Amino acid sequence: MFKKTVSSDKQPSDVLPLKLKTKDRHVISGGHYRRGHPQAIVLAHGFFNNKDVFLFKKLAEDLARSYDVVAFDFRGHGESSGLFAWTAQEHQDMDEVIKYTREQGYQHIGVLGFSLGAAVALITASQNRDIHSVIAVSAPFDFWKIDYRFWEPEMLADLQLNIGPKGIGKGVRPGNPFAEKIRPLDIVDKIAPTPVLFMHGAQDWLIKPQHSEKLFAAAAEPKRLVIIPNAGHAEKIYDSHPQEFMRLCQEWFSRTLLSQEEAV
Repeated sequence: MFKKTVSSDKQPSDVLPLKLKTKDRHVISGGHYRRGHPQAIVLAHGFFNNKDVFLFKKLAEDLARSYDVVAFDFRGHGESSGLFAWTAQEHQDMDEVIKYTREQGYQHIGVLGFSLGAAVALITASQNRDIHSVIAVSAPFDFWKIDYRFWEPEMLADLQLNIGPKGIGKGVRPGNPFAEKIRPLDIVDKIAPTPVLFMHGAQDWLIKPQHSEKLFAAAAEPKRLVIIPNAGHAEKIYDSHPQEFMRLCQEWFSRTLLSQEEAV
């Protein structure tokens, strides 16, 4: 197990703690930011992260100004049970979170996923029509094609983020990385008519922008691709370009998550 010291910060009083059980009997921990909005965003972290680390709690609060938010820990992360399956089984985690969110009465649900969490979001959205909009940040088109360019300067910036105060609480309990996986590139064309925004940092050292470019090319409309200059991997985009990141999210979800009243 790889894990940093877990943060003891308490959730805000209007964040409802969740414990959901998947079909393969894993317990998924979540938090429901209930702010009275008609639409909900499901927030899906990437490898070595969880819902309670600094940047994801901050992002959840930023999103919660306009949407209710359901954040959760994938298996093998944070307070959820089990081992991380490297995208082979995590669609079951997201399916349960989407099911819970739908049962709360939300008619329009978006998913914002990062890195391997973005891969899971794409895989799940290709099968689950209760997802109505997706933003995939730094998604790989194939797990085995991830770049790992450790010598690039942006890797050091990521390292500083992970070992500094913003990295407190990060960790993972890894499972078998060789389990059979669905390639996002093979299913991305099946997501339509659900709209997808592919977002990527131009300086991503881990998953190069070509991953999002290939996914975008293979996806059906409606879709959009945004490559952000001078930005790194996954949540690092939000950390270094918070205003631009939030603007892109707000614009996309406001266009694609219409309430019934707005759609008339």
